[in-house]
Amino acid sequence: MLKTSFSKYQKTFKNAIPCIGVGLHSGVKTTMTFHPAPTDTGIVFRRVDVLDKNNLVPATFENVKDTRLCSALENEEGVRVSTIEHVMAALHAMGISNALIDVDAPEVPIMDGSAEDFIFLFERAGIVEQEALQYAWKIKKDVVYKEGDIEVSLSPSCHENLNMEFEIDFKSKIIGKQKMTFELTAESFKKELAYARTFCSLSDIEQLRKMGLAKGGSLENALVVDGDTLLNKDGLRDKKEFVRHKILDAVGDLYQAGLPLIGTFKGRFSGHAFNNKLLRKLFADKEAFEKVYFFEEEVCQKAS
Repeated sequence: MLKTSFSKYQKTFKNAIPCIGVGLHSGVKTTMTFHPAPTDTGIVFRRVDVLDKNNLVPATFENVKDTRLCSALENEEGVRVSTIEHVMAALHAMGISNALIDVDAPEVPIMDGSAEDFIFLFERAGIVEQEALQYAWKIKKDVVYKEGDIEVSLSPSCHENLNMEFEIDFKSKIIGKQKMTFELTAESFKKELAYARTFCSLSDIEQLRKMGLAKGGSLENALVVDGDTLLNKDGLRDKKEFVRHKILDAVGDLYQAGLPLIGTFKGRFSGHAFNNKLLRKLFADKEAFEKVYFFEEEVCQKAS
């Protein structure tokens, strides 16, 4: 068993650290700064360019208002932060319990289309334990969401880490059928998922741009497939980069539960919309989960 990302105590950043990049869909140059946050804050985005209304947007599944090729949050006053999934995946993998994330635009930077740059930034900022105990959601019974061939589920597990299994199947021969199992820890994420880039087809880009999306997309921040051909001259970073990225997205989407999950996730042809629907179904059933203290060696003690 690999050591889990989370420990007995909550964690935050030791120092603030900024980054600058372009939004994948908006094409807008954005500055984002990660700040330490007090215990029990959770992950909260702050739109520093919004001054006339509540600009705090907690990263929770209830606040997900748009899942068209990304996860987009929106608070009760309509303040929005989109394409958060790669940031959330890195926060989840590194066991960051509390963070305040300043952004000066409606979309976070896409960087190179993976989570690798965010991992680098977090390690530069430093990660520190706080005095409060870490909680988790322990899955107590199977929860399944299905539509046609698409299926996502969460089920109980005896491990302290989030175990994941994902399957994809695309007509393009460059992608094809891919399946992978994964156990979430900081080290496994850095070695097996962090570098995997987002991907799309060339025809998708043309359609998205007609919809006013993908304005910042390029071969520098996405894998682009045209039929059975990969347009990126440098090629793939790994032959399973496509399914690795789908798991990376799910790691980010599932952290919108607000706490780490103790259980097993399975996804078949799923994406952001279905990952969010799964969380909504989970928390609608009070018998499907319980709140526990997250100990490295004993995760089954109930929280008071």
